[in-house]
Amino acid sequence: MIHETDMSRDIERILLTEDELLKRIDEVATVLTEDYRGKDPIVVGILKGAIPFYAAMSCRIDTPIQEDFMCVSSYGSGTTTSGEVKIRKDLDTDIRGRHVLILEDILDSGLTLKLLRKLLLERGAESVKICTLLDKPSGRKVEIAPDYTCFTIPGGFVVGFGLDYAEHYRNLPYIGILKQEVYSA
Repeated sequence: MIHETDMSRDIERILLTEDELLKRIDEVATVLTEDYRGKDPIVVGILKGAIPFYAAMSCRIDTPIQEDFMCVSSYGSGTTTSGEVKIRKDLDTDIRGRHVLILEDILDSGLTLKLLRKLLLERGAESVKICTLLDKPSGRKVEIAPDYTCFTIPGGFVVGFGLDYAEHYRNLPYIGILKQEVYSA
């Protein structure tokens, strides 16, 4: 079992503090409020990693929204994408003719979000936009860009604020770079 002190020892350095995260989420939420005013969007959180970001962002968007979730994975318990995207929980809401805003923790390889955007448009969404907490262009395997980005980050395996390694570290209140010896052992 991993304890908080164990988690902190596994972090090479803190990349973004909780205060920095929440300040930037406030700023992006202001833009989303204006962009989606009067559109009654469906805001889709991608489980599990987006939960802290989704909770922080959705309560700061100051226009009516409908909420839903999907559970999609391309990583399993590793640090690199498997290249295979699996939908483990689908939407409960009919999105035909609706504006969809996907909230995701990190845009890395782009495989998952490219597939999701295509799938939701095929299902008849009026529009599908992506808002990511973190954008890591160095990890991109397909051509895709977020519509809204809180932070662009360099390489390195990041954890915290919902991001995990083997389902651990999600509960860190900040985003840190995980020491390589933790995941290469």
